[in-house]
Amino acid sequence: MRAVARTMTTVIVAVASMLVLALAGCANPRGIEAKASLIAPATLGADPAAAVAPVAADWWRGFDDPVLVDLIERATAGSPSLRVAAARAARASANVASAHAAEGPQLTGSFDATRQRFTANGLYPPPLAGSLQSTATAQLNGSWELDLFGRNRAQLDAAIGAERAALADADAARVLLAVNVARTYVQLARLVEQREVLQRALAQREEMFSLTRQRVSAGLDTAVELRQSEGLRPETRQQLESVEEQIALSRHALAALLAEPPQRFDSLAPTLTTLRPVAIPDVVPADLVGRRADVVAARWRVEAAAGDVAAQRAQFYPNVNLTAFIGLSSFGLDRLVRAGSEQYGVGPAIRLPIFDAGRLRAGLRGRSADLDAAVEGYNGALVDAIHDVADQISSTRSVVRQQSEQAAAQASAEAAYDLATQRYRAGLGGYLTVLNAESNLIAQRRLTTDLRARAIDSQMLLVRALGGGYAAPPEARALASAGAAR
Repeated sequence: MRAVARTMTTVIVAVASMLVLALAGCANPRGIEAKASLIAPATLGADPAAAVAPVAADWWRGFDDPVLVDLIERATAGSPSLRVAAARAARASANVASAHAAEGPQLTGSFDATRQRFTANGLYPPPLAGSLQSTATAQLNGSWELDLFGRNRAQLDAAIGAERAALADADAARVLLAVNVARTYVQLARLVEQREVLQRALAQREEMFSLTRQRVSAGLDTAVELRQSEGLRPETRQQLESVEEQIALSRHALAALLAEPPQRFDSLAPTLTTLRPVAIPDVVPADLVGRRADVVAARWRVEAAAGDVAAQRAQFYPNVNLTAFIGLSSFGLDRLVRAGSEQYGVGPAIRLPIFDAGRLRAGLRGRSADLDAAVEGYNGALVDAIHDVADQISSTRSVVRQQSEQAAAQASAEAAYDLATQRYRAGLGGYLTVLNAESNLIAQRRLTTDLRARAIDSQMLLVRALGGGYAAPPEARALASAGAAR
C-alpha cells in the first residue's frame, strides 16, 4: 500500500509540475481567434412572427398526379447520387465512433517468442554469453488518456458535427432530386402541350392552304398568297420536329434521374392540366434555418470547425496518459509460466510542447481560418436561402397575374383569327390579315402553355426554397435557434 501511495504521489507531483510548465511554456495559443460571426435571419428580412406551415415530406402528392408521385418515389429509392450521399454519411458516422473510442481506456495483448544467440562480447555474462536461448513474453498493456484539456471531447464534437452535416447533405440531395424529377416532368408536359399547339396550327395552315388554292383557281387570289400559305407548312413542321427533339431529350433526362434506360419513357406524355396548384405563403419565415437541409448542413459544419479549433488549441497543453502492463517474461519457453516470471508496471506518460518553431500556432491559425470560412459559408447559405424564398414568392405571384392577362390576350387573338378567316372566306379581307392573325394566335397559345408550365415550375421551386419537406432533427433546430440568436 505504501508503495502504491508513493507511486500516486509521484504521479500527482509530476502532473502538477507539467501543468506549471505548460503555463510558462513557449508554445501558447494567445492572440489567435476566429473573427467571423453568424448572421441572424431577421437582419436579412425574415419575419420572426411568420407562421408558415412546413412543407410536407411527400409534397409531390399535393400536385395530385399519380404518375409524378410514382416517378419521384422510384427516383428517391434507387438513385446512385443518393447512395453516394448515404455512403458519405456512413463514413462520417464511423469517424464519430472512432473519436468516441479515444475517450475510453485501451487494452492490448501481446505474445512474443524469440530464439536468439547472445553475443559472447556483449553485456550479458556467462552462461548467457555465447549461448543460444529462447525468450518469451506474454503481456497485457493498458493505457488511458486523461482528457484534462478537452482535446478528445473537442475531436468528438467535430466528428459529430461533420456526421450531422453529412446527414443533412444527404437530405438536401434527396430534396434536390425530387424537385429535379418534378421539374423535368413539368418540362416534358409543357413540350407535349406545345406539340399539340403546333399540330393544331399545322392543321389550320393545311386548311388555309387548301382554301387559298381554291381562291387562286377562282381568280380571287394570286400566286403570291399561295406561296405564302404554302411556305408556312414546312415552317410549322420544322417547329414540330424541334419540339419532338426536346421531348425526346426531356424523356432521356427523366430516365437519367431515375437511373433507368433512355428509352424507358418513350411513350410518356403528361399534360399540365393533371397538375393541381399548391398554396403559396406570403412571407419568408425566420425558421427557414431549420427547414432547409443545406442551411442546416452549413450550420453543422460550423460546429465541426469549432470542434477542430478547440482540439487544436488543446494541443498546446499537456497530454497525460496513464499506462500499465502486466504479464510473464522468461528465458526459455518452459519457464514462462513458472513462479517468478511475472512482471508488471504502472506510471504516467506526460508530453508537453515547449518549443516547436511555431507549428502549433500555425495549425491553430489554419483551424481558425477554417472556422471563419465555415461561418461565412453558413452566412452565404442563409442569404441565398432567404433571397431564394423571396424570389420564388414574387415569381409565383407574378406568374398568376401574367396568366390572368394572358387569358384575355389569347381570347382576343382567338376572336381576331375567327373574324379574319370569316372575312377572307367571304372575300371581304386579304390574306395578309389572316396570316398576321394566325401567327399572333399561335404565339398566344404557346405563351399560354409556357405560362401554365412556369406557374407549376415556380411552385416547385418555392417548395424547394422552403426546404422541400426536410424535417431537421430536434438538435439541429436547437442549434439553428442558438445561431439565430447570436
